[in-house]
Amino acid sequence: MDGKMMSWKMTELKADFQLVESAFPELNADEALVAISGCGVCHTDLSFWHFGVKTKKELPLTLGHEISGKVIAGPSLWLGKNVIIPAVLPCGECELCKKGRSNMCQKQLMPGNDFDGGFASHIKVPAKYLCPVPDAVLAKYPLEKLAVVADAISTPYQVLQKSELEAGDLAIVIGVGGVGVYAALIAKIMGAKVLALDIDDEKLATAKANGVDATLNVKGLDIKAIKDNVKEIVKTLGVSRYGWKIFEMSGTKAGQELGFNLITFTSTLSIVGFTMEKPEVRLSNLMAFDAKVIGTWGCKPELYPEVIDLIASDKLKIEDFVELIPMSQINEVFQNTLAHKYKKRSILVPDFK
Repeated sequence: MDGKMMSWKMTELKADFQLVESAFPELNADEALVAISGCGVCHTDLSFWHFGVKTKKELPLTLGHEISGKVIAGPSLWLGKNVIIPAVLPCGECELCKKGRSNMCQKQLMPGNDFDGGFASHIKVPAKYLCPVPDAVLAKYPLEKLAVVADAISTPYQVLQKSELEAGDLAIVIGVGGVGVYAALIAKIMGAKVLALDIDDEKLATAKANGVDATLNVKGLDIKAIKDNVKEIVKTLGVSRYGWKIFEMSGTKAGQELGFNLITFTSTLSIVGFTMEKPEVRLSNLMAFDAKVIGTWGCKPELYPEVIDLIASDKLKIEDFVELIPMSQINEVFQNTLAHKYKKRSILVPDFK
């Protein structure tokens, strides 16, 4: 298939992205070419671009793994379909895939890491695990806004499932920015009482306006003060003082230490945010409280239709949490994201001429 594609390439650490033109790639029988509608900017992208986390593919590389678009070439059953591209693309055949842990497939491919990603006009991807977007969902949201399903929504959905959260449980979400706010909202949909912790009043207010039960700004508070406040909120909410489900979404050392210190009897702490820093914790607390800590990596593609159903049924609304920005502003957007200037998830929309 003839044609030209444009992409913004990372060429070196902390440097501006460079605009590159190339021919459409050749496709294997099991690959699709997707015209990109939108690609979200994630903390993982910042980790690659600014903090020195190594990508699997050598530079230059097109970053971006939170992608929606339309299939324009590839297997006939996918042609013309509007799709979400899972951020983790497993092989489907290995031991982990067969045990229901496909998100940890060791042959997995991640856009913007293992191969060129979504900050581009088009992307070549394996077609096997593409997630179709029903017309009913597109009637509610344009395809570019649905890019957040690929990571910011699906990742917290998977960890909430893994945490064994039940209706009536207390869910404490630490950090209600891009990914964390969806964790809070999905926990609420699942019937939990939700307490959001953050250092930003505006993010907390947005979470509260969208149904979160209680909020607490922890800025400047020590651990004891935070614990005392949480205990009072627990009484107000009328939830158990046991079995708290704690979700660390901030990706900070302080957030991870706070999450661990909030562990109580039979708690589960889920680590979703990423940081290169090492927290200081006393692991014996896990023994003393008969508690557990779990991690999560992306979301297995098998769960994506369930996430789409939450949006289709209007249980989960995304309008207040995303902002569309022309992809040509990518260098400014990354600098602003690094400086925490955005309150919403930035989705870059191709505007190539």
